[in-house]
Amino acid sequence: MLELTDVKAGYGGSRVLHGVTMRVAPGEIVAVLGRNGAGRSTLARAIMGQLPREGEICWHGQSLTSLASHQIARLGIGYVPETRDVFGPLTVSQNLQLGQRVANARSRTPNDDRAMTLAEAFARFEELAPRRDAPAASLSGGEQQLLSLCRAMMAGPELLIVDEPTEGLAPRVVARIGRILTDLRATGVAILLIEQKLSLALSCAQRVAVMGRGVLVFEGTPGDLAAAPEIRREWLEV
Repeated sequence: MLELTDVKAGYGGSRVLHGVTMRVAPGEIVAVLGRNGAGRSTLARAIMGQLPREGEICWHGQSLTSLASHQIARLGIGYVPETRDVFGPLTVSQNLQLGQRVANARSRTPNDDRAMTLAEAFARFEELAPRRDAPAASLSGGEQQLLSLCRAMMAGPELLIVDEPTEGLAPRVVARIGRILTDLRATGVAILLIEQKLSLALSCAQRVAVMGRGVLVFEGTPGDLAAAPEIRREWLEV
């Protein structure tokens, strides 16, 4: 589905990714772990065309390397950035309607039945239903994270890239996001989860990749990582 080969990227003259090769298969959650500054968010931005990058990024065999972000989104890749990026002056409903526009701009595919209507969105994300007419800026941090996640899902993506969805959130909201991601995978959606909370990542991922200094230093199953204390000590633990 998504294949990266020797991907390099950075900001200005500073390179952050030094050659990342990995893949995400249909219907699996791959968690990308690592300390702050390891290059995880840069990886997400490189895939989504928000940074100049080298190497090869292929989606269903099609190169994404020369495509802009909106073109990549229309191919069926959703993105929930670490900054959430809700449109504060717009209402919750209006934010979600922007996700619908991505679905409407896509070529029709067999996966289009994954796109949600507003009614379906508020049924799935019941926390947002009472706030549907409220400006997004008035929502709590947890509600804004759910809104950003729901907006990405409105387009019915085949792959969802979720960057640090639980940062700064209460344990109850963290658990809720974990359930949403697990339920989403059950519908056949692949997820690239960039996360710092090891417990959440290992509870829902089928594969994990550990990044350090802009490269992958480990790939395997959650069980493989549990059996590699030296990797956790060197690249994950504080």
